Amino acid sequence: MSLKKRSIDAKTARVVIDACVARSKELDKKMSIAITDEAGHLRAFNAMDGAAHLSIELAQNKAWTASSFGIPTHAWWDFVKNDPPLLNGIVHHPRLVIFGGGYPLVEKGEMIGALGVSGGHYSDDMEVARAGLAVLETLD
Repeated sequence: MSLKKRSIDAKTARVVIDACVARSKELDKKMSIAITDEAGHLRAFNAMDGAAHLSIELAQNKAWTASSFGIPTHAWWDFVKNDPPLLNGIVHHPRLVIFGGGYPLVEKGEMIGALGVSGGHYSDDMEVARAGLAVLETLD
């Protein structure tokens, strides 16, 4: 037996990135934006001119984290904060990000990829990412 999986295509990834870039410009933030497929492999990426070097890796890791369990990165904190063994163990994974800016990308109830945004405070990253999520919903 085999599984049939859906995955984000390049055109859709570009539309999501473009929406994030537009919102970043409105906020006057220089962001890095990463899109992975459903398995966490980088599918598309954009680093705006002037984006911090660290934001490049963080955006990719936020998308990877969101794809790993299909939950937003900010949900991890509530999941681990009151569980000392988990908090002290899982946060040592080098790619795990437990603050905002990473979201699964869902189409027709199925995760097709993930989005990671970095370059501002995580609340800014989340706002920019939500612009990408909103445009994805219009494509359904």
